Amino acid sequence: MTTDRGLQGSAPADTEQGRPESLEPRDSAGFLLWRVSLRWQRLMTATLRPFGLTHVQFVLLASLWWLTEKAGEQPSQRQLAEFAATDPMMTSQVLRTLEAKGLVQRSANPSDSRARRLAVTAAGSKLARTAIGKVEAADRTFFERTLDDRALVQHLRLLAT
Repeated sequence: MTTDRGLQGSAPADTEQGRPESLEPRDSAGFLLWRVSLRWQRLMTATLRPFGLTHVQFVLLASLWWLTEKAGEQPSQRQLAEFAATDPMMTSQVLRTLEAKGLVQRSANPSDSRARRLAVTAAGSKLARTAIGKVEAADRTFFERTLDDRALVQHLRLLAT
């Protein structure tokens, strides 16, 4: 089966309003984004497998590492979820898994009994730094075919907000 089937289609027919009647897959930004994101997710899964991390575990561990080690914050679970753009309930579940692996610590917040303060353990910090390096290298390889990766990052920032 050819994986790029439909990506070399002809130009779509225009309607009376000048808009395409039906986009070919190669002309559909949404379809192309879907394909790119699937390829990238497979790469991330393969990159993170040796570390025993899922992609969401990595995102939360790396985000927590950055917030605590680089930004000097002591985030709550809710703040981490907001930073990583993840669902708060799922964030809590993933953090429990990371805590069981000895990578993060969750403790009660003295000023708010409902909130949990987060910290990265020494093992979590070491793993985060190593995994971040491998993920960044995989990203560079994945995106090297783009003409201008700085422009790509700027466009992705626009789409992410």
